Amino acid sequence: MSNKPIVLKMSHISKSFMGVKALQDVSLEVQKGEVHALLGENGAGKSTLIKILGGILKRDDGIIEINGEPANIQCVQDARSYGISIIHQEISLTSTLTIAENIFMGQEICHGGFLSNHEMNKQAQSALDSMGLDLDARTPVGQLSIARQQSVEIVRALFFDSKIIVMDEPTASLTEAEVNQLFQRIRQLKEAGVSIIYISHRLEELFEITDRVTVMRDGHYIDTVNTAETNKEQLVSLMVGRSLENKMFPEHRPVGGDVLLEVRGLTNGINRNVSFELRRGEILGFAGLVGAGRTEMARSLFGLDPMCSGEILIDGKPVTIRSPQEAIRNGVALVPEDRKNQGLILLNTIGFNLTLPVLDKFIHGISVNRKAEKDIISNYAHSLSIKMASTEQYAAELSGGNQQKIVISKWLAAEPKIIIMDEPTRGIDVGAKSEIYHLMNRLAMAGMSIIMISSELPEVIQVSSRIAVMSEGSIVTVIDQQNGLTTQETIMHYATMGGNGNEAVG
Repeated sequence: MSNKPIVLKMSHISKSFMGVKALQDVSLEVQKGEVHALLGENGAGKSTLIKILGGILKRDDGIIEINGEPANIQCVQDARSYGISIIHQEISLTSTLTIAENIFMGQEICHGGFLSNHEMNKQAQSALDSMGLDLDARTPVGQLSIARQQSVEIVRALFFDSKIIVMDEPTASLTEAEVNQLFQRIRQLKEAGVSIIYISHRLEELFEITDRVTVMRDGHYIDTVNTAETNKEQLVSLMVGRSLENKMFPEHRPVGGDVLLEVRGLTNGINRNVSFELRRGEILGFAGLVGAGRTEMARSLFGLDPMCSGEILIDGKPVTIRSPQEAIRNGVALVPEDRKNQGLILLNTIGFNLTLPVLDKFIHGISVNRKAEKDIISNYAHSLSIKMASTEQYAAELSGGNQQKIVISKWLAAEPKIIIMDEPTRGIDVGAKSEIYHLMNRLAMAGMSIIMISSELPEVIQVSSRIAVMSEGSIVTVIDQQNGLTTQETIMHYATMGGNGNEAVG
């Protein structure tokens, strides 16, 4: 450990929800001007600890010290007064307001009882310029990319003299170039003496940007290590309490049987003439850069977005899918890219969410078969080992990995033939990822067909039997992996060639 002063010390922090201990005797120390990673599986307690630091939750026990002095943090305003800001995974800016209005939200400048937009624009512009951001403070935030919105969040934090900034999964929706830009901003903050608490499930990022790593597991503090003195295998072992080596991915990759789904010439606002086949019991991966059209294709297949032209055949018969209801009737399910906004009703119970696609199994007219409802909830709530207090717990209270398990479980209850999984492991830990990979393999072995869209090339290669690579709205090649020689370089070659080819690679 270096001799830098300690700016934050959290000692023996404990917190319980409904009798379930989320944190038990957890401690964390952060030095001035360091990037300190907070690592752990979903449900390890990271978010709870950070919410206590940010004044969103009140601790049951423990002490918080800022610069060696006790800090009484009871609300968000208290945290801000101590120079603490949290940049959440979901951007908290208001899209209809300008950059300046977002920066000053809650602390607007007024003269004579009227807002001084001119003064706020002037000060906000100066702050943007000082960070080297080519942005106009008068621009509505909704016009910015996710990466630029994150930069605005950083500027907002620094504008009010934040000395400790928490970044929760900051790269989850960024391109490689945008990640590099973010890391440049973080290095600037570090040089200015700002301390960063960095939460990410992408272990490779930790070795590039962090100084130390604190690992949590099941609500407990496990260890703090210097990043330069550890490796990925050690961190994984600390996180899960065991080695996942050779267990992360299933041993068998299903290759599929006869053709179950055939898509011919699917065209919409983004996609052009997309055609492919999905075999029964196959995991077909879809790879490509951000904006390649993978999600848009999935949304059309599920009836969320209209097709301008094209044809869909299931079991050799043409089907019409113009709505999610028609998709479900034809045996198609979609695990969406954005689980919080599109996959769950967060402010309702686990049981409620699990039964949404299958209401017709226990509701007939005005009659509700409560036993059938409870049987469905019980069966699918436990099939994926969801960590919860009970099925009456709100989905919002669960970790990201457990929320993802709910989304998958609810579609399994619908017993689909085809399940589309769009970024199924985004923002979840290695242990939960391994569970989902093995689940996908079991489903495929049982005859279900899976379309998996992922930006993580290693998982596309390891999990899929074939890989469709998209670029500029079209499929440029389909790679058959029977020879086991597919590389990330091969996929990127096709992903960057433009949407003007369509060839099979053996």
